[in-house]
Amino acid sequence: MLVLLALSVALLVFHIGLQGMLSTRELGSAWNAGPRDEPRQPVGLVAGRAARASANFRETYPAFVALALALAIAGDPAGWGLAGAWLWFVARLVYLPLYLAGVPYIRSLVWTVALVGLAVMAGAIILQEAGIP
Repeated sequence: MLVLLALSVALLVFHIGLQGMLSTRELGSAWNAGPRDEPRQPVGLVAGRAARASANFRETYPAFVALALALAIAGDPAGWGLAGAWLWFVARLVYLPLYLAGVPYIRSLVWTVALVGLAVMAGAIILQEAGIP
């Protein structure tokens, strides 16, 4: 579980880096290095999608971290929590290029798969705490 947590941090950094790189390419390095007192948003298609995909990732990321840590502490003898964590992680990996490419519906389906992964993780914790293997 802890390896997945570390991999998820790498995915978070990738999201932030991609968004920053695309925004800097559009808005310039002086803007990026400056204090950004004047709010500016990139208007380019891919830069905007990268920003929205990053924001979307960060919406569910705290839940993943909390559930992963809870599973690491409580244990996951049946392995369902780990399966749910992998489901979330792989779905989040697949989600990013789908979002950048502007693929509708399938992207939403992949997001739902990630949400199911979180639900499986939560279910594993609940069952573990209830003493149900």
